[in-house]
This record gives sequence, structure tokens and C-alpha cells, in this order.
Amino acid sequence: MGKSSAPEPTDPVETSAATTGTNVSTAIANAFLGNVNQVTNDGTLTYDQTGSYSWTDPYTGETYDVPTFTATQTLSDEQQAISDQSNAAELNLATLANNQSAFLNDYMANPFSYSVGEYENWANNLYNSLNSENNANSVDALKAQLANQGIKVGTEAYDRAMAGLTESQQNTQNQFLLDAYSTGLNTALTERNQPINEITALLSGSQVDNPTYANTNSSQITGTDNASIIGNYDSQSLAAWQQNQAATAGLLGGVGGLFSGLGKVGVTLSDARVKEDKEKIGETKDGIGIYRFRYKGDPKLQIGLMAQDVKKKRPEAVTTTPSGLMAVNYDEATK
Repeated sequence: MGKSSAPEPTDPVETSAATTGTNVSTAIANAFLGNVNQVTNDGTLTYDQTGSYSWTDPYTGETYDVPTFTATQTLSDEQQAISDQSNAAELNLATLANNQSAFLNDYMANPFSYSVGEYENWANNLYNSLNSENNANSVDALKAQLANQGIKVGTEAYDRAMAGLTESQQNTQNQFLLDAYSTGLNTALTERNQPINEITALLSGSQVDNPTYANTNSSQITGTDNASIIGNYDSQSLAAWQQNQAATAGLLGGVGGLFSGLGKVGVTLSDARVKEDKEKIGETKDGIGIYRFRYKGDPKLQIGLMAQDVKKKRPEAVTTTPSGLMAVNYDEATK
């Protein structure tokens, strides 16, 4: 009766659902194992399941309940006290900077200015107060020196010497005024920027600190390779079909061999009218149906052809008995 039928391959949707379910369960178990509570001298880190969310696999339609966790950091009493004091100090600095910044509204509304005229008057007065007596003494000393050298007033040598002293004193005064200008300008800028620098310094000591988060344990859910699952299913389906084809071919060979050599004489009737419980189980190469059946009144299962089918494809293989029923020559029907 040929080979037995191959088992049907598992539905790829069922295989995918089983694989994904295992992956999700493994990831959840790893998450629970990895969320280890920690205790140190400075505080503790604890993990708690605080909820869950539903996720539906778009391929299988299966819904999974995935837990969510919360990591909580708690400082020791000493560290909490330090944190409270630091936060209070930073808040005070920020408040002070905010109050001082209101002053800048009017202060910055007036552009910076430095009067050259005021600078020159101030610088000349300062220079004269510091050097007028020394300059006069230098002139008297030079006159006495020239007199001792016999150089008289009104001579070219006398005028040249006095002009040199005057030029030297003027150069000294000009350099003093230049240095005084730079000093005065820098002083004015420093006074201008001082309130701004103070507020900036206050703000730099009161910056908002970003929260420090724990390095949480993250579990990844491995994806399900649906393409491979479907490919395996197709391969299994093809193998089952090939096995069925081989069984059908073996069955046909068995049928042909069973009846080979009998010819038309003594062939058991193949008329469908004398058979019951007929079940088609294959076909010949010409497309003639092969059946499993019982002759009426006989409980034994047999395999063979139906004369009516054979007559359509190979009428030369069919004969009609005196009773009007048809018989088949299997050598002719299956060659």
C-alpha cells in the first residue's frame, strides 16, 4: 500500500509565537536578575517594579505583558545633610545674583564713556604737582652749569642747551600723560565691569546640577527570525509533498505489478458500480485515479482503478462482461 504519509510541518505562526514568548520571558527574567539593590556608606540604590505595558507582536498577534522598573537612589543621613546645605547655599547665591541683576537694568542703560578733556586736566594737574619743583630746579642747575662753563645767555650754545632741557622735560610729561591715560581708562573699565563680574561670580557658584542617574540594568529582547521560520516551514512542506509523491509512485508501481500479466482473462471487475467506500489516493501518469475501496459485500480493503476513469483515458484497456459490468486490463491501463 506504499509509504506512510509525512507528518504535517508546524504552522510558522505557532513557531514564531513560541520563539518570541521564550525570548520575552528570558529577557524579563534577566531584568529581574540584573536589578540588584546596592547598599554603600554614602547611600543605597534600589529597584522596584512600578508598572508594566502591553506589547503586541505584529506578526503573530500575541500580546505580552512587559514589566517596567524604577531605580531609586537614597543618600545616607550625612550625605543628605551635605546635599541640603549645598543646595541652600546655591539657592542663596542664585537669589542674591537675581536681586543684584535688577541693578543692571539702569546701570547698563548708560553706555560707557571716558572724557578725554577730564583726563587731560587731571593728568596735567597731577604731573605738575609731582614734577614742577623738580623741573624748576633742573633749569636753575643747568643755568648755573652753563655760567660756570663761560657760556653766556643769548649765545647759540646757551639756547641749544636750554632747548634740550625743555624738550626732555616735555617728552617726560607726554609719556606721563600717555601712561596716565591707559591707567585711567583701565580703572574706569574695571569700575564699570565690577558689578557685572560680581553677579557672574555669584551665578557661577549657583548652577543647577543635572540629576545623577543610576546605571540601570538593561535587558534586550531577542528578535524572532520569522523569515527562517517561514523558510523552514516551506522546506518541510516541500519535503512532505515529495514524500507523498514518492509514496504515490510506489503505490502505482505496486498496483501495476499486482495486476501485470493477467491480461483480460480473469481480471476482477473494476466497475465502480460493484465498489463502495471509494477514496482517491493518487493518480497514474495519465491522470487516471487510483482508489482505495471495498467490493460490495467484502470487508477487505483493496487498491485499484475504476473502469469508468480508465475508459476515458485508455478505452482499449476496458472490456465489458456479459453482465454489462466493465473490467480493466492493468497492463494496458498503466503502461
